[in-house]
Amino acid sequence: MTPTPLRTLLHPTQWPRWIGSSLGTRIVVLFLGLLLLVQAASFFAIRASIDRNARASITEELQVGERVLTRVLDQNAQKLAEGASLLAADYGFRAAVSSNDADTIASVLANHGERIGATVTALLDTEFHLRAAAQPGLQELLPVTQRLAARALASKRASEIVVLGQRPFQLVMVPMRAPVVVGWVLMGFPIDQRLVDDMHALSSLQVSLQVRADASAKWSTAVSTLPLATRDQLEKQAALSLDRVNGRTEAASSAAMTLSLLDNEYSGRTVMLAEHDGAAVSALLLRSVDDAVAPYRQLQLGLAALTLVSVLVFGIGSVLTARHVTTPLRRLATAAERLGAGDYSTPLRGLDRSDELGDVARAFERMRENIGEQQDEILKLAYWDPLTALPNRLQFRNAVRDAIVAAGKAGRTVSVIMLDLDRFKHVNDVLGYRFGDLLLRGVAERLTQQAVRGGDLVARLGGDEFAVLLAGLDPATDLALTGTVAKRIQQAFDAALTLEDQTVDISASLGLANWPQHADDADVLLSRAEVAMYIAKRHHDGPMVYDPALDAASSQTLSLLSELRHAVDHDELRLYLQPKLALNNARVVGAEALVRWQHPRRGLLPPMEFIPFAEQTGFIRVLTLWIFEQTAQMWKRLHDGGQTLTISVNLSTRDLLDPELPQKFDALLVRHSVPAEAFCLEITESAIMDDPQRAQATLDKLSALGFRLSIDDFGTGYSSLAYLKRLPVDELKIDKSFVINMEKDLDDARIVRSTIDLAHGLGLTVVAEGVENAQVWELLRELACDEAQGFHMGRPMPAAEFARWSTGWSTRQAMTISTGKGPDIPITLH
Repeated sequence: MTPTPLRTLLHPTQWPRWIGSSLGTRIVVLFLGLLLLVQAASFFAIRASIDRNARASITEELQVGERVLTRVLDQNAQKLAEGASLLAADYGFRAAVSSNDADTIASVLANHGERIGATVTALLDTEFHLRAAAQPGLQELLPVTQRLAARALASKRASEIVVLGQRPFQLVMVPMRAPVVVGWVLMGFPIDQRLVDDMHALSSLQVSLQVRADASAKWSTAVSTLPLATRDQLEKQAALSLDRVNGRTEAASSAAMTLSLLDNEYSGRTVMLAEHDGAAVSALLLRSVDDAVAPYRQLQLGLAALTLVSVLVFGIGSVLTARHVTTPLRRLATAAERLGAGDYSTPLRGLDRSDELGDVARAFERMRENIGEQQDEILKLAYWDPLTALPNRLQFRNAVRDAIVAAGKAGRTVSVIMLDLDRFKHVNDVLGYRFGDLLLRGVAERLTQQAVRGGDLVARLGGDEFAVLLAGLDPATDLALTGTVAKRIQQAFDAALTLEDQTVDISASLGLANWPQHADDADVLLSRAEVAMYIAKRHHDGPMVYDPALDAASSQTLSLLSELRHAVDHDELRLYLQPKLALNNARVVGAEALVRWQHPRRGLLPPMEFIPFAEQTGFIRVLTLWIFEQTAQMWKRLHDGGQTLTISVNLSTRDLLDPELPQKFDALLVRHSVPAEAFCLEITESAIMDDPQRAQATLDKLSALGFRLSIDDFGTGYSSLAYLKRLPVDELKIDKSFVINMEKDLDDARIVRSTIDLAHGLGLTVVAEGVENAQVWELLRELACDEAQGFHMGRPMPAAEFARWSTGWSTRQAMTISTGKGPDIPITLH
């Protein structure tokens, strides 16, 4: 995750509402928040470390406890085995065994067992039958004796832990020899509370012995150092771990476990002590996690106290720091409000600081001084033209607006005369911009001299455009007076201007407009006067008064774009096709897609009525996509009807500069299931030359998609050959200006021949447009031109009629065009 910058955190939008938008509050909250975050991270890290170390220490303690328990059991077994060995070697006991005196043997067994702490003492014969016992009911031990005897023969003694009456016992068995084995001495003592208490005292571990009488029985607690209240929980939670350990080899007969007893967590380790025929004895060693962690609680409490003290200290420091930072900022904010209110005279206090805030304050003070010095100049520049010292466009507009308000109250009118110098650019080009500035000053002086009343205002609107305001006019004579002033101004320019010994003849075009006759407000009045002025510049017929008829073309242009959009959305455009024929056999091989506009009021409009405007506004891209999609649909219908043609579509400059055009065309091809080879895209040389690099990139992508490319109007450009060798074109289309009269004009015929030879030399197809008669057709065929297009074969026709025309033409291919008569097919003019 990308970290959030500090400046973003300090932004008011990044804080909860209760914090507020005060910078000082945010500084305090930020400092304390960072401190608490660090302390919290430290607290949890220490807590996790304590817990981890405590558990590691507990694990080690449990392992040590397991070794201690094993060692204690081994020592007890050794002690018991030594006592049994002493008894087996006792002369009196051996004599009693030899005399087979059962009572004496039992008495000796009981006395000796009592001396060494054994509660089980018995003598077995060599067949492991019980000969004598100090205690009754020892028959269940006989299966154990055979296992013990097998080990005792090899090591002179053997020991084993067994379950007797739900109690664990440790048994040892030693042979009695004389000198051969004449019997076996068996002794055992219970593993009781004393043993687990000793373990607890030695290791601080809680020890519980769990026993199971057979495989079907449940585990039960024989002895334990835990309170009685935990026995049920202990047996339930330990059972699963005990069953998992049960049956492992001796080397792996232990496992770790975690128990929860009386809301205390214990880490434990089970040690399987014995397991035979389903009966088992297991020791459960436990260590309280809470007790292990308890010594560290004081450390955590100390850390919490340190955190509280740190928060207090940081809080005081943050408040002081925030106050130190925000106090000068508040002063700067107050000063900024004064500057915003226009007070540039009150100096800023607190400039004696030597830190960054002091630098900001001093820079702010310098800014106040500079703004104060520049304010007058700014106001002057905002309302006055610095070159001529006349009011500028803004002041003139405000003056017109105020004059309209005053005239409306007084029942008067307002007129504006707009003036634009003729040939001023020529003056700049010939005499330079400095002289042009001198000329503008001279024009301003001459206009000022023509003001006839004190209320008239002369202004320079920009460039070589000036204006005169005539306010408070009598409605009965306003236009007459305005026309008189305009003529006088125009006559004033009849006299040449002499500047620096240079005499310049200058003239001006003037337009007039009146409020309220021609406009409702100041902006419209200025616009109408400007329209009249541009009409006067075109007609050169003296001052022109605004006439709504003069502005009709502009209004029509403003609405034309919306009408074009409406035409596309409401199916007012019509697709037309003009056929293209192969010159060698007069077969229809293609057509050029054209567009007409079925205007709801003006009728069927030719392309020249709207295509140039569409190219200027960029709407041509929409028209191109409309033509392409309609052509794709038409090609599909012709192809399904058995006619396979190549249809040409014209691309404009704006189309070529659209990097997404190839993807748009490709999507339309996929939508209508039409191959790219069905289209030939025609491009003019001028379209390519507007931006050759971008145009070629677009053409390369179109060619890669499979489109045929054609250079339209070839021969009329000026860089054809320079780019022709690099463009991925397939066809050249000779402009009709060379074709239409080639049978009469030898130069045109030579140009056409050279173009055909050039194209064929480059491996390109040649199409001649503008074929108007059979003579031109025959000449082109003799020159080996590939295809022809023109009124002699067929004019542009609605797409719906093209299929019928093409079928009719094909049925009459036997009639040759070269006869001069042409095919006997009526040519419909569209």
